[in-house]
Amino acid sequence: MEERFELVIIGGGPAGYTAAIEAAKHGIKTALIEKDTLGGTCLQRGCIPTKTILHGASLYAKAQREKEKGIFGGELKIHMGMLQEHKREVIHQLQEGIAMLMKKNKVQVISGTGSILDRHTVLVKEEGERKIFAEKILIATGSKTAVPKIPGWNLKNVLTSSEILDSEEIFPRLTIIGGGVIGMEFASIYSDLGCQVTVLEFMDRILGNMDREISQNLKMILKKRGVEIHTGAKVEEIKQGPQGNLICTYQEKEERKEAVSEGILLAAGRHPAAEGLFEGSFEIETEGGRILTDENGETSVRGIYGAGDVTGGSMLAHAASAQAVNAVRHMAGKPPLLELSCIPGCVYTDPEIACTGLTQDEAKKQGLEVLVKKYPMSANGKTVLSGEDRGFIKVVAEKESRRILGAQMMCARATDMISQFSAAVVNRQTLEDLGRVIYPHPTFSEGIGEAVRD
Repeated sequence: MEERFELVIIGGGPAGYTAAIEAAKHGIKTALIEKDTLGGTCLQRGCIPTKTILHGASLYAKAQREKEKGIFGGELKIHMGMLQEHKREVIHQLQEGIAMLMKKNKVQVISGTGSILDRHTVLVKEEGERKIFAEKILIATGSKTAVPKIPGWNLKNVLTSSEILDSEEIFPRLTIIGGGVIGMEFASIYSDLGCQVTVLEFMDRILGNMDREISQNLKMILKKRGVEIHTGAKVEEIKQGPQGNLICTYQEKEERKEAVSEGILLAAGRHPAAEGLFEGSFEIETEGGRILTDENGETSVRGIYGAGDVTGGSMLAHAASAQAVNAVRHMAGKPPLLELSCIPGCVYTDPEIACTGLTQDEAKKQGLEVLVKKYPMSANGKTVLSGEDRGFIKVVAEKESRRILGAQMMCARATDMISQFSAAVVNRQTLEDLGRVIYPHPTFSEGIGEAVRD
């Protein structure tokens, strides 16, 4: 007997399991196909494990600096084996939570690799094969690590972000190839662990898709902590050194240089995981490996949708979840719930970085006359008393209407506070709207009020 569902979801990451929960709210009979374990890259090899290790490394580094505040203790050590075990416990706990939600919402979870035979048929391969009928299909297969095929990329201790997340070794020296979000978060982690870190970035600055001032400030702060950052650096090859170390050769300002270290991290980003999704002659429209969708998440084949990293764009877990919710609501004949034009981005360095809406440069490119308000967090009481590094809050508003268009934050708890600016952008609030709010003292959030008021 053929299995029949109203919705079949391929992929159990943030887009997939969120879509399944949303479908249950609308009474849609749903099956979710996952070849690994629930949670996707975010839970297993991305957001959660990275931030767990980062949190541990940050605590270790901050504890070492507490002598400045009159707090003394014995010799501090960090046990990577125990930190890795804690990471696994966190992942397991959250995986169990997702599995419970699937059961509670009566979503049938099917183990195996899903591929599409035709508009209404999904083939599931595990030990054998089974065909499932679906009125509608949602592709949520996520993304995978991009591995630049630099000569020597496959040498021992040349690792991807997924591999280094499972490593219990703290390299005395680490070279990071790539100065994007992944590269800079790992630069923070290994710098906090006492490792000598060198970052090689091909572009003219780190975090090239963010506000230029953020890139400049982070580079300066990390430099003070001993991190070497080389921009405009073109990596040529990796080779084994005479003492078992690794030598990374690169070009910088037409000069050939070498970075020597015990470990190398390939942090060149991620790309959509759309390979093997279609069987036979069936296909949908794609571009550069990503699945193309319209504003409702629907692909070129009616009834088949896509959400999350596999569609390109903002490869962020919260973006994937939002896209999935709107796609399922469209299937159910409901209007979109979430505003996809304003997706916040966060970088969990120290200090944290968070951005939402338009930067000053982006607004100007759209022909908008803008007003930029900036507040230095060195004047914020909570920042000073807690010994946080210098940072700032920058707000971009339309000059005439004073409507908030975007914000960029570089300070403690920036990732927690950015949502206030996202709400302002989505709800078309002005500087005065946020300025009327009373912020408690002393808090980091006081900086928001200071930034928006004249």
